[in-house]
Amino acid sequence: MFEQVTTKALFSDLDKTIAKPLLENTTYPWEALDGLKDFILELGKTLPQDKYDKIGDDIWVAKSATVAPSASITGPLIVCEDAEIRHCAFIRGVAIVGRGAVVGNSTELKGTLLFDGVQVPHYNYVGDSILGYKSHMGAGSITSNLKSDKTIVHLGIGGEKLCTNRKKLGAILGDNVEVGCNSVLNPGTVIGRNTTIYPVSMVRGYVPENSIYKFKDEVVNKIESKEL
Repeated sequence: MFEQVTTKALFSDLDKTIAKPLLENTTYPWEALDGLKDFILELGKTLPQDKYDKIGDDIWVAKSATVAPSASITGPLIVCEDAEIRHCAFIRGVAIVGRGAVVGNSTELKGTLLFDGVQVPHYNYVGDSILGYKSHMGAGSITSNLKSDKTIVHLGIGGEKLCTNRKKLGAILGDNVEVGCNSVLNPGTVIGRNTTIYPVSMVRGYVPENSIYKFKDEVVNKIESKEL
């Protein structure tokens, strides 16, 4: 029933993240968030000194990465090669910014893993989330990571519910997901690979891969829609 939200189904190539050793031992990707802090602390100690600088407490930044002077960054944190932390970005710790990823103006990260090539470039909040290879969040789109009643997050698919065992869980985006501007991804939202979310959407639950999410009750398959 829940095969489509497994780590294997959502991410086609775990080599696209420095956190591969953490993810490959999970059934569901959000399980990796529990061990993310310890993983960063242990991995940071092993990063090659000819490629990474340790700047401050538990912060490792690749020499080829760019961090704007106005950015606020707190560890544990790894910023991978060729990544870009732009003006006034706010990283609150327990985060990995993948190779070539962009964290932009007024974007906030916390407890989050960004695969390589991810872009969260304008006014985004991404908390307790995992964003797959080359996924992109449009300006103003955010993850909501805590339910209003502060209860455990469950993921519903086909009338069945899967308990995530987490009170705080933002969104899990598969590879090459496009999230439109000013969209809100509710707690525990999972979006399959190669899916596009229309701007100003309110998304909850699971959105299948290769889809276009227009409204809650209008999700079309990209391939089938081209054939019509």
